[in-house]
Amino acid sequence: MRPRDARPAETGSTAAGSSRREVELWLDALAVERGLSPRTVAAYRGDLVRAGEWLEREGHGALASASAGQLAAHLRNLHRRGLSGRSIARALAALRGFFAFEAEEKRRADDPTVHLEAPKRTRKLPSLLSEPEVERLLNAADPSTPRGLRDRAMLELLYATGLRVSELVGLRISQLQLDGGFLVAFGKGSKERIVPVGERAEGYVRRWLAEGRAAWARGRHDALFVTARGGAMTAQRFWQIVKERGRAAAIERRISPHVLRHSFATHLLDHGADLRAVQAMLGHASISTTEIYTHVTRERLRQLYDRAHPRA
Repeated sequence: MRPRDARPAETGSTAAGSSRREVELWLDALAVERGLSPRTVAAYRGDLVRAGEWLEREGHGALASASAGQLAAHLRNLHRRGLSGRSIARALAALRGFFAFEAEEKRRADDPTVHLEAPKRTRKLPSLLSEPEVERLLNAADPSTPRGLRDRAMLELLYATGLRVSELVGLRISQLQLDGGFLVAFGKGSKERIVPVGERAEGYVRRWLAEGRAAWARGRHDALFVTARGGAMTAQRFWQIVKERGRAAAIERRISPHVLRHSFATHLLDHGADLRAVQAMLGHASISTTEIYTHVTRERLRQLYDRAHPRA
């Protein structure tokens, strides 16, 4: 007599049909024993049918005989397809329920979902530009005109320092320490921090001070960046400038000053910068806020791997 946890030899089509029947048995049990709504049962059915079809397409066989590694690969595939964390979590709940039922009914000696982890809900990753896109954006401002020189100096300084837009437009000449290669920023709560300024950004700021600002500035204020009317630059006007220069650079995605701040932090980490140093430059009170950029770099690495590796 065959033990209850052993399976007879089955062909691929027979195994798939048997697996689907077992899924229906579990769903019937759910509806009767737990009183789940038809909508919830239908959602679980859809999750399991999708998993079974993917496993068969990949040559892994029927759902009921899937291994833990094959199920993990299915969940990764759902992630690559862009399903939300909530949808993937429900798919995993369906798999866990089904395989627990299979083990309880002695149709499997093991439960392959025991060590599978539900996807964690992560903070939304910030938008950012690639390094070539940043280069195109910076080059979209022609420094041969006063307006172009001002815009180039502002964009270069923003990307070089990662300042918040309010910090950038609020800069005063007295905050610059260009001979030392840094500036003093006043962040949230008027907290002061020292931020390095790269040579290229320094060069454009010096040019702006010598060739542009003196011709435009009106009154006794010492705002670093001014409009053609002589007043201090505003955050709203700089948002418009970034969008205008983005269109000129043929960047199709929506960009803002904050996108350049995100790009600054991510590119620093991409090139090996210390997380604590990036935290200090951004003016984050908590390291956990800065850690979002490590998620960005890991996600980009994962996407690169998925696109490039033949066995991803």
